[in-house]
Amino acid sequence: MDNHSPAKQTTFYAIGLSYKKADAEIRGKFSLDATAKTNLLKQAKSNGIESLIVTSTCNRTEIYGFAQHPFQLIHLLCENSSGTVEEFQKYAYVYKQKEALNHMFRVGTGLDSQILGDFEIIAQLKNAFVESKKHNLANPYLERLVNSVIQASKKVKNETEISSGATSVSFAAVQYIFKNVEAISNKNILLFGTGKIGRNTCENLVKHSKHDQITLINRTKDKAEKLAKKLNLVVKDYSDLQIELQKADVVVVATGAQNPTVDLDILNLKKPLLILDLSIPKNVNENVKHNPLVTLVHMDHLSEITDETLENRKQFIPAAEEIISEVLTEFLTWSKGRKYAPTIHALKAKLNAIKESEINHLKKKNADFNEEYTEIVTAKLIQKITSHFANHLKDDNTVVDESVEWINKVFQIENQKH
Repeated sequence: MDNHSPAKQTTFYAIGLSYKKADAEIRGKFSLDATAKTNLLKQAKSNGIESLIVTSTCNRTEIYGFAQHPFQLIHLLCENSSGTVEEFQKYAYVYKQKEALNHMFRVGTGLDSQILGDFEIIAQLKNAFVESKKHNLANPYLERLVNSVIQASKKVKNETEISSGATSVSFAAVQYIFKNVEAISNKNILLFGTGKIGRNTCENLVKHSKHDQITLINRTKDKAEKLAKKLNLVVKDYSDLQIELQKADVVVVATGAQNPTVDLDILNLKKPLLILDLSIPKNVNENVKHNPLVTLVHMDHLSEITDETLENRKQFIPAAEEIISEVLTEFLTWSKGRKYAPTIHALKAKLNAIKESEINHLKKKNADFNEEYTEIVTAKLIQKITSHFANHLKDDNTVVDESVEWINKVFQIENQKH
């Protein structure tokens, strides 16, 4: 297969790990908060990496970028997380070139999501690209690629029903609560953490249950107050967490903390408590299970919930894959053209230089020389000749590098960068 990277010495890779092979504990080790992502980007820049983006969500942590060897990217991930190279080798994956591109498209269109059709990842990819651009780590190839993935994501969302209804971890959490908690409208629900998953869960709970007995707690109170104002809910201080845990029947934990924030010591319970931990790394210590009144459910268990809606979505996978194939083919055509375009431009310039030389020579020899007519004819000839070469280079059976080298040699064109 042709090398589709913009520089000969580097290759495009996708490296990382996801819910498919790595459980929540392992994913937690490799998860990257905002500071870790920034440090990783700075380190990549100082290491001479040309272009990359990094994403870290509850379901996956991935790096997409150019390297001479994938270990350069693996090293960056392990250096900036608490995961080891040995763990990476056991649980992670490395995709190269077209496989890497295909993987990125599947991730961005919700086909690789823990819950089929979950499109939240596309916003993460957009944000990751913006961050990389700030650090001058986003070359035109990566920019075009991210835009192509966004385009495919929109088409899949608009032209198939793979994302009909709610399609996320927050949706699964709400489904679980409704199926497992009787008389939910009479129960007290505590939401601890107002990150994206927490907000979405809260909005789904309010929307589906018209529930007014939801209390919000967040380390940064003003964030909780913004959400509470929007949904007309109660906010309590972080210092009230222990008291509110005693009052609650259901607790949804969705904080961005790197260590557990809820453990056995702060649970002084008088009644059963269902705890849903939607955080990566886990934010609820497993020791809470020692309290017989506690039921602890993690997001990995939630994703196993399949209802009729989720099952129905599977029939739209082929249509989504067709869209991916179409947009990916367009991207590869652009990418291939990008490799030979400098040579075609140089060939055109060379032929124009020969034309100018010949016209000047004829003008000196012939006083009646019709320069305007000659310009029109020769310009058409040059256009036809370069089009023939361009069509040859576009052909799927053409080995672009060899042909470019041959054209450069025959027309004595200096090696073009591509």
